[in-house]
Amino acid sequence: MDNYEKYSHLMEEAQTDEEAFRRLWEIVKILRAECPWDKEQTYESLRSCMIEEAYEAVDAVNRKDTVNFKEELGDVCLQILMNSQIAEEKGDFLLKDVMNSECDKMIRRHPHIFSKEEIKTVDKVLEKWENIKRTETDKKTQTERLLSIPRALPALTRSYKLQSKAADVGFDWDDVSGAFLKIEEETEELKESCAHGFREEMLEELGDILFSAVNVARFLKIDPEEALNASSDKFLRRFQYVEEAALKQGLRLQEMTLAQMDKLWDEAKVLEKKVRYYLRRI
Repeated sequence: MDNYEKYSHLMEEAQTDEEAFRRLWEIVKILRAECPWDKEQTYESLRSCMIEEAYEAVDAVNRKDTVNFKEELGDVCLQILMNSQIAEEKGDFLLKDVMNSECDKMIRRHPHIFSKEEIKTVDKVLEKWENIKRTETDKKTQTERLLSIPRALPALTRSYKLQSKAADVGFDWDDVSGAFLKIEEETEELKESCAHGFREEMLEELGDILFSAVNVARFLKIDPEEALNASSDKFLRRFQYVEEAALKQGLRLQEMTLAQMDKLWDEAKVLEKKVRYYLRRI
């Protein structure tokens, strides 16, 4: 019996959620047993894959691409099942343990749904969630709670969470003006460190500016990752305009002066403002 015949029952799409889950779970087990690459994978080797798949799923959401989002969610599921299979082989835990643990957590943290407790506002739900979460850990000090924020998070997100946790105990500016002043202060310190020319000092001061900018974002209730991505997208749009406009003039970027490119860049900015103004009017 060849492999196609052996695994023919896996070739057709499942008709129910339960059948589809079992189909993917069986495929993962087969891959771990028979595929040379999959057999070699470990928790550690799959770390970057886990992060990459999660980001690709988020990117699909941002692009409002539901077809790609479906695919990327499948890739995220694959990572969960692959790691769970490795855990089973190592004797660390089983897939049912993963699922039961999450079920128990959701029931525990939603007493307004799964018990008689009544909570009617989103703010109260979040407050209860955090209170229950604190009782579940052995983190007794606020520093321990800050240390529990994963260092593997994107730097801007980690900074945001650190500052929010510190603010929970009152370690915070009274308002956003203090955060703005801190950006100015850190900018001057970076200028001074640049004059000295010490890389470690410049790295530290630049980090302080970014950290201060995240503080401003937190006060304005803006996700700093989203804000920076928006600026990166804007840069790409304008750069594309510069290159396309240059090509229409028979010019290549490598042959242009910075002044020539800046002129086209300014054109792109003016055009974007006109489009934004028009969209606000309709």
